Amino acid sequence: MSELVERLPRAGGFLVSEAPGTRSRSTITVAMSALLRVATVVAIADIGALTAVGAASLPAPVAATITPAPVVAGGTKLGGHRFECIVGGAGAASKWRHTDPDGDYVGVALGNTQYVGGGLTLTITDAGTDPVAGEAFMVTVTAGEASNKYKQLNPTATDGTQIAAAILYDEVDATEADQKAVVIDCDAEVVLDDLVWPDGITEDQIAAALDQLRWNGIKALAAV
Repeated sequence: MSELVERLPRAGGFLVSEAPGTRSRSTITVAMSALLRVATVVAIADIGALTAVGAASLPAPVAATITPAPVVAGGTKLGGHRFECIVGGAGAASKWRHTDPDGDYVGVALGNTQYVGGGLTLTITDAGTDPVAGEAFMVTVTAGEASNKYKQLNPTATDGTQIAAAILYDEVDATEADQKAVVIDCDAEVVLDDLVWPDGITEDQIAAALDQLRWNGIKALAAV
């Protein structure tokens, strides 16, 4: 007689309880990435790549330029960031007041000096005629189209996958292509010790992710 060997961990084996019917489950698309195990904590890539373009506004700086192109970090506010010259002068003598798209003060950039603030990294270079007070630049930040696909949680990401959203019901092999999968995404109790986290995640990051899952009604229970 042949032996019946149960695959471990089995699909859904991490569940303690879920809502009636299929209310706790959704079918989603996992982005091409890796082989993801049962009970992997996943998140949604719901923010596209951010880009920033700098251009002179009115009254335009005569010779100052933003060089190189602005670098934009995740979480930067979308829209027009204004850099207005508040102190004119050559080189680092000039000062530029940065306000974000909501009109909130962010910081002051010095001419010919790398500035980092509000998620932007840039240098306003005095290339000829010295800038004078009142001249301004607009740096416009836009986001590309989001994939809205699921990936393994990444607490250091900036595309949305830093926020835990669901738990994989079964193993998914996404090493070569996107794959459809079932997740537990609301109203359920799960075994904390069964959850699969990314390598290198810290205790504080796990605690934050568990809080995020609770927003969706997913409660992780310690083994009894």
